[in-house]
Amino acid sequence: MSDIVASLRNSRENIYGTMAIVFGALLWVLVGFVIWGAIKSGNTQIIEGITLYVVYGLAIWLFYIISGVIYRATAFGNMLLLGPGQFPELHALVVAGAGELGLSPAPRTFLYNSNGLFNAFARRLMGGRYVFLTSALVDANDDEQVRFVIGHELGHHAAGHLNPWLNFLKMPAYVVPFLMPAYSRSREYTCDSIGAHLSQDPVASRSALQMLGCGCRRLNQTMSCEAFVAQEAMVPPIAGFVAEIFRSHPRLTRRVAAIRDGVRSRSTRRA
Repeated sequence: MSDIVASLRNSRENIYGTMAIVFGALLWVLVGFVIWGAIKSGNTQIIEGITLYVVYGLAIWLFYIISGVIYRATAFGNMLLLGPGQFPELHALVVAGAGELGLSPAPRTFLYNSNGLFNAFARRLMGGRYVFLTSALVDANDDEQVRFVIGHELGHHAAGHLNPWLNFLKMPAYVVPFLMPAYSRSREYTCDSIGAHLSQDPVASRSALQMLGCGCRRLNQTMSCEAFVAQEAMVPPIAGFVAEIFRSHPRLTRRVAAIRDGVRSRSTRRA
């Protein structure tokens, strides 16, 4: 992990991530004790139940592997792989960002037709790093905004969010109410900070997030970040809290405000 990622990691991600690891490890140990106790006592009912869950787990793992293989085949056969000979400008943004974050080689990045859907995401497929960008998102944003989006997705790889072994360790922590959604939201803040750092353009970074809500290329250059952030005060406190605690992503007004506040904080420290 690079020093850049460590310095930009959201403080709440460190807290929630540690909690997820601790709870996950404890619950895995508890499962191990239950299995050992059942085997030692010869309790056939518990052993049969455990065997059933193991079979379910193996089936899910096998489905995950097969779906990854199929998705990768679909990507290579139907999407456009960025490279020196295919949209070299976009490819250069990926390579430059990956290099600054210490990712070598750079994740393979695909552009695909989303039929108007705005999205971008990072995935680990068969041990390889991948980034996927939708055509609608690239079409609606300018180059600096796209640089932020690419930086955000590279951030998921650089920050270890897609580490399969760590995620397996944390998996039992999903039984802890609201913990894993809160952890996921904190990771999004981390990646927003990484994207803003790589873009070196806080205005473009904030407006790239706003475009997820606006989605209108014609109005891109006239969006007001301050007016959008001001909408946060109009969110009903209780309803806003309830709506967010189940979500994997923070609401956009908060994400835009976090980038603004982060830039101001770093500027104050430098001064």
